[in-house]
Amino acid sequence: MKQTWRWFGPQDLTSIDDIIQSGAEGIVSALHHVPNGVVWSPEEITRRQHQITTRKDGSPSGLTWDVVESLPISEDIKKQTGDWRVHIANYRTSMEHLAAAGIDVICYNFMPVLDWTRTALRWRLPHGGTCMRFDIHDFAAFDIHILARPGASEDYTPAIAEEAAIRFALLDDAGKSTLARSVTMGLPGSTDSMSLDDMRTHLDQYGAISADKLRRHFIDFLEQVVPQAEDLGLRLCCHPDDPPFPLLGLPRIMSTGADFRAVLDAVDSPANGMTLCSGSLGARPDNDLPGIMAELGHRVHFLHLRNVKRESTAIKGSFHEAEHLEGDTDMVALIGVILAEERRRKVAGRADWQIPMRPDHGQDILDDLNRTTAQPGYPTIGRMKGLAELRGISRALDHANVRYHA
Repeated sequence: MKQTWRWFGPQDLTSIDDIIQSGAEGIVSALHHVPNGVVWSPEEITRRQHQITTRKDGSPSGLTWDVVESLPISEDIKKQTGDWRVHIANYRTSMEHLAAAGIDVICYNFMPVLDWTRTALRWRLPHGGTCMRFDIHDFAAFDIHILARPGASEDYTPAIAEEAAIRFALLDDAGKSTLARSVTMGLPGSTDSMSLDDMRTHLDQYGAISADKLRRHFIDFLEQVVPQAEDLGLRLCCHPDDPPFPLLGLPRIMSTGADFRAVLDAVDSPANGMTLCSGSLGARPDNDLPGIMAELGHRVHFLHLRNVKRESTAIKGSFHEAEHLEGDTDMVALIGVILAEERRRKVAGRADWQIPMRPDHGQDILDDLNRTTAQPGYPTIGRMKGLAELRGISRALDHANVRYHA
């Protein structure tokens, strides 16, 4: 695996110089300041590349921009409303500009309205650090009582709805504001929240869009961009839903291995691939991460390795971000399957035999706790600890394989 690091640009509290010290070999980044649906210009792409390849003192960093995360798909494309055809044309132009710049892996997602959802951004852990958490009862309190979505209570069991009412009654105004801000945080790279009115407007616009219809819109999009991506030598890779189950009455269509299999089969091209995120998929107890990698690994173009601890056996349940080796996903088994896939690719002569991986999310520990303005889920020290652990597992398994076959 090629060890990469997500960097949000010059405003990121983790600098390029810091990333070099982590041992990462490449950078995952995006032009977060460019609005969704707008073309990424060659000038902006080149500017970000220069920022990545240069240290603070002006000397070369030795790092390159290896993966785009994300080239966003606009809400208009997902709903097939408004300027969606223009946005697809702009997406294709952005792909051309990225290919010309030598960047060939593009991660994206097809989640409606919210890119990821948590109810707590800095939940206190027993060791004194913090992590992100999704609590189904707190989320129901937001959905039913703060957002006041019509019919929301019907989406929860009576026990969850009852507990949500109790928790809402105990919240003061500051607590309600904190919960709403946590749930409505903007896309990664942004520190803005979506207003409740904005969210209600989005939900109204999705009212008639079923899961089947959203999947059809997704396949329509892929049919228009994947052939060009293949011609350009690009690898597109969809990120799973996070969390991997329906929220706010919205459909979720990329939550299981079967979901990915259906979309990859519908547009069968090596350019149409998967971002395997072990944390997102791992939040569901019915997702077998090593099994998904074994089945679909030939179409996996990017890896997010993180772990979550599920707090119940329910499909739609609470969970929190665990240490990379300590959650419910067997990370050693998963990495073993990943390395086996890389060996198969290398023997087959695939140029993309080495899959880019980044340590995803991380717990806030040590000096991370003093960086309160850092991007939630992306602490410097917590991710560096995770990367070191993942690197250790990878090297140990590689060494064991060499000895076994010697």
